[in-house]
Amino acid sequence: VQLQASGGGLVQAGDSLRLSCAASGRTFSSYVMGWFRQAPGKERESVGSISRSGGSILYADSAKGRFTISRDNAKNTVYLQMVSLKPEDTAVYYCAARGSSFPRMRAIEYDYWGQGTLVTVSS
Repeated sequence: VQLQASGGGLVQAGDSLRLSCAASGRTFSSYVMGWFRQAPGKERESVGSISRSGGSILYADSAKGRFTISRDNAKNTVYLQMVSLKPEDTAVYYCAARGSSFPRMRAIEYDYWGQGTLVTVSS
């Protein structure tokens, strides 16, 4: 599966932003999808993961209450809605896919990665 993330940009603290990740290739609904981010000088960290049906979603502590992951299997797209953005949310955001049933938070468990989209939050 090929993944293409989009929607990043420069926003101000407190703003909202929605990232999209479009998938092509094999059946999108057969993949668990994850969102990760990597800030400058830091390791890649998980944002969250969504099951194949969308019925089960895991969030990192840093994302709980402000970020929402959803998917539209008919459109082969997974979304990351972010609200109340903070400067510390500045990072390159990546979507990833794993060919299994259960959401997971570790990057090593994902098989396919998109190219990333940069989100910059100014104070």
